Amino acid sequence: MRCPVYTVDAFTDQPFSGNPAAVCLLEATPDDEAWMAAVAREMNLSETAFVSPRPNGDGFDLRWFTPAVEVDLCGHATLASAHALWESGRVPPARPARFHTRSGWLTCSKGTGGGLIEMDFPARPPEPAGAPPGLAEALGARAVYVGTNRLDFLVELADETAVRSLRPDFRAMRSVHTRGVIVTAASESPRFDFVSRFFAPGAGIDEDPVTGSAHCCLGPFWGARLGKTQLTGYQASARGGVVGVRLAGDRVVLVGSAVTVMRGELV
Repeated sequence: MRCPVYTVDAFTDQPFSGNPAAVCLLEATPDDEAWMAAVAREMNLSETAFVSPRPNGDGFDLRWFTPAVEVDLCGHATLASAHALWESGRVPPARPARFHTRSGWLTCSKGTGGGLIEMDFPARPPEPAGAPPGLAEALGARAVYVGTNRLDFLVELADETAVRSLRPDFRAMRSVHTRGVIVTAASESPRFDFVSRFFAPGAGIDEDPVTGSAHCCLGPFWGARLGKTQLTGYQASARGGVVGVRLAGDRVVLVGSAVTVMRGELV
């Protein structure tokens, strides 16, 4: 199966930063999950997106695979997919890109300026929860707050320094039954409202560079804490990335940039 493949750095306006995703632009919806999983292992990025037009012309089907598993929701690879569709001319620049996914319909639109892309995602606020066995020991940090939604655990630490200095035991974290663990604290910089990191060794990703879907949880959490409906988060990974969040009831609008760094063909 031949198809164009893009590598796109998401949640950044500079190449070789943010979170890279592979985007495979297919002509028809694939039915071979083993093939998609094999391609994702070959790409060896945190996410590979498979985009195909729906038969009725109503948007695109979108699926996301890590090198280990298929996931239900992914922000950065959705942003990368919309960017690739506009750049390739498959969607006109003025028209939103609409995706049917395992998390329902997701819509991406070009912002009013600066090359920003806005993504309409479901809000996933956390509920207070006890820390699962082994989590505190795997993180090596004391939590101020622990919550969970249907995807991830959210762990608030005392300050930004504690978030940045974390050196988790990823082998131990694989025994924690969750998609991922979001670690966060209030930002010490006036540019940002909060900082975060995201760990998902059980899904084959020790640390994700910038995680859009985690901000479906972080946005409502910090919005309630800070009394704000518009926030800016910085994901403090080695590559780093900036995610804007606008709260809209049971939805969140995630805002970020994207840069193409490679184009090729899967043969």
